[in-house]
Amino acid sequence: MVKVIDIGRVVVKVLGREAGRKAVVVDVVDENYVLITGPKTLTGVKRRRVNINHIEPTDKKVEIKRGASDEEVMKAVEAAGLVEYMRERVKPKMLGLTKAEVK
Repeated sequence: MVKVIDIGRVVVKVLGREAGRKAVVVDVVDENYVLITGPKTLTGVKRRRVNINHIEPTDKKVEIKRGASDEEVMKAVEAAGLVEYMRERVKPKMLGLTKAEVK
């Protein structure tokens, strides 16, 4: 399965302390890593580089430019009407994955 991870895509973190929280892809670092932000004031996810295997893309997308600041991301989320959607936490679906598949 090919993941569609592009700038502005809303994703769900599936691993780590922020598992189940939603974030927005701000930049694609390389084929394995992307830069995401919640922003922290909205979802609790701080701006960080994450492995694409630790996130799951959703069907939602916001219009932002590459490297957008947290304030710009917040304005785009509000403009798209996704504030309540972003605040909702999700129970990650990690059934059937082995530790080797996650790495």
